[in-house]
Amino acid sequence: MWAARAAVAERAVLTRHLRRVWALPGTRLGVSGWPANARQKAHTHWNYWWQAHLLDCLVDAQHRQPHPGRATTMNRLARGIRLRNFGAWTNSYYDDVAWLGLALLRLHDCEGVTVATPLTRITAQLRAGWTDHAGGGIWWRRDDDFKNVPANGPAAILFARWAEDGGERADRQRARSLTAWMEELLVDPATGLLWDGLHVNPDGSIRDVVRTVYTYCQGVFLGACVELDDGPGVWRTRAERTIRAVAAHLTDHDVIRGRGGGDGGLFAGILTRYLALAAVRFGDTPAGAAAGRIVLASAEAAWRNRALARGGPLFGPEWSQPAQEPRSPRHRRAERDLSVQLSGWMAVEAAAVVERHQAQ
Repeated sequence: MWAARAAVAERAVLTRHLRRVWALPGTRLGVSGWPANARQKAHTHWNYWWQAHLLDCLVDAQHRQPHPGRATTMNRLARGIRLRNFGAWTNSYYDDVAWLGLALLRLHDCEGVTVATPLTRITAQLRAGWTDHAGGGIWWRRDDDFKNVPANGPAAILFARWAEDGGERADRQRARSLTAWMEELLVDPATGLLWDGLHVNPDGSIRDVVRTVYTYCQGVFLGACVELDDGPGVWRTRAERTIRAVAAHLTDHDVIRGRGGGDGGLFAGILTRYLALAAVRFGDTPAGAAAGRIVLASAEAAWRNRALARGGPLFGPEWSQPAQEPRSPRHRRAERDLSVQLSGWMAVEAAAVVERHQAQ
């Protein structure tokens, strides 16, 4: 059931959002809004890290049901991202480049695409982003005073995977160090949830801790712990605690809460991706069962409350509430955002992963 729904969600997102870059053959990019305004049609407004998640969703779909046409689309999207980024693979935001690195590495593992050049550049930038300010961790962006979970989490996941697939042997230790830094400084002892990040003084001391809680942060910290898990021990204990904390504080009847449109539109979907990986890794344990239950309940709510639009289902930013179709580029609804639609698609793909695992 979920595999079929995921195929429908994929078709809807690609029909409404996937276009060439500046009409150039052999390229694709996700239009950031639908219906699109002039800036979006021209990819003037394009959101680098949303494109990484679009590529990640296509890899999910290829694992679900391989198709040569999709493989072509993924290669064209990777080419389009680099072209729109003016020939570069990286930008000033460490979280952005970590996400693209993860998507490219998954593309390589899925299709054998050569990604050594972009991964080398991306991971070199991430390694250079580590400093001893605030005891470690990488910055959110270059020349900033902020270190946060949204940058350190995906970087840790990428380093853990890259260490096994072409990177440096020390990258796995980097993944451990990044995750341990988040654990030490950014876990709320009262709830077990991850705070957003912290501001650092020039002398390396901590000026302020930003105690905002995002579903995004829980997802990437959980993902890092799952990647580092090698049996009962500290990483599994931290992953299990995070799953319990999400269930207790960030869901309603097991449905993950939304965070509106824009960048926040991706947050819930990111959490479902790594909950699904935890459900597979931890199997029939209480933590594995809880992770799978949240994924399925969230995907079911997103699907039940979808709107019907051109191309197929349209997801809302709050999965427990009915989505509404935007009527024009001037209609300021979060449903217009590619981020919101990717998040819904991600949840449905995550449910398909859990469904396949439960059927085995």
